[in-house]
Amino acid sequence: MVRTGIENTGEWADFLKGKRVGLITNPTGVDLSLRSTIDILKEKTALVRLFSPEHGVRGDIQAGDMVNFYVDEKTSLPVFSLYGKNKKPSEEMLKDIDVLAFDIQDVGSRLYTYLYTMSYCMQSCADYKKTFLVFDRPNPIGGSKVEGNLVKPGFTSFVGLHPIPYRYGLTIGEAALLFNQEFHISCDLKVIPMTGWERTMYYEDTGLPWIMPSPNMPTVETAVVYNSTCILEGTNISEGRGTAKPFEIAGAPWLEAETLAENMNKKGLAGILFRPVYFTPTFSKHVGALCRGVQLHVTDRKSFCAVETGLHLLEEIKRLSGEKFSYNAPYSSSGKPMIDYNTGDDFIRTHDFSAKEVYEMWAVEAEEFAKRKQKYHLY
Repeated sequence: MVRTGIENTGEWADFLKGKRVGLITNPTGVDLSLRSTIDILKEKTALVRLFSPEHGVRGDIQAGDMVNFYVDEKTSLPVFSLYGKNKKPSEEMLKDIDVLAFDIQDVGSRLYTYLYTMSYCMQSCADYKKTFLVFDRPNPIGGSKVEGNLVKPGFTSFVGLHPIPYRYGLTIGEAALLFNQEFHISCDLKVIPMTGWERTMYYEDTGLPWIMPSPNMPTVETAVVYNSTCILEGTNISEGRGTAKPFEIAGAPWLEAETLAENMNKKGLAGILFRPVYFTPTFSKHVGALCRGVQLHVTDRKSFCAVETGLHLLEEIKRLSGEKFSYNAPYSSSGKPMIDYNTGDDFIRTHDFSAKEVYEMWAVEAEEFAKRKQKYHLY
């Protein structure tokens, strides 16, 4: 069985002795007995402050909802929000701590905001001379495969703060090491490694219980297909939010489910089959409307290419939708459309693109990153 960073007490207990500790975590921060990292550190260290990412320390906040300052009911510790107005801890937030610790399960996608909560906290630690400590956890979709383009200058956001690919093939601790060096954060960084983890492992191989990292990431299978369907968030196509299968299904009221499934299966994409599906979202896009689309069934994870699949799915849905398809407008007058932030530039939105050609173009950037990331491997 894999042991996560918080389990390796010998690596951090002495290090934290006598230090005041702040902790960034959520419900995924637990040990093998499902005891919260909050409780572990409160017992063994001088834990004085909690910091909340998107969805909250207890995971009770829906995607995109703002989290305000509050007091944690169980521990009576103050909780400072890192999602909303203050994504980067201020000097005031860090003034009473020596070490800022991070223990959150990631999903292996650059679109997941926890990566950038970590990055902003590292930047603040560099600014205010604090130590940043990461309790490492598995990449649930493995640590080998890399897919997708890099975020271009001018298109950075909270779903793509740094030039990394969609699927970056690093653990959260390894990502911290890369961020610190490659993007010149240069904080005092310490990573508590796992034991027993191997790069070829998917989450089920670890023996660890799956705890939802966010409300719309219910299973490992969701994480496997997330880099496929998350591209649809920047469009008027439902990516399955508001259903029991978020990101595993996609569709819209005007699509023909049978046609979409048949056309996608004809493409012969590796490791994936498509099934016609009908669903009615209870929130997010097309609330209360019957949507017609497809469910993604991964048949072989080793050969499945999530980003390639997503590009082909977007291309086919766009073709079948005609004038009914649209990219979502920017959230503000000063911002860019979500699809630009999602894809890291405006090429997809501004071109009548070929999925095959785009994926081949992106593969060049992915290959370069795959070579560069190896020096940050801990396993």
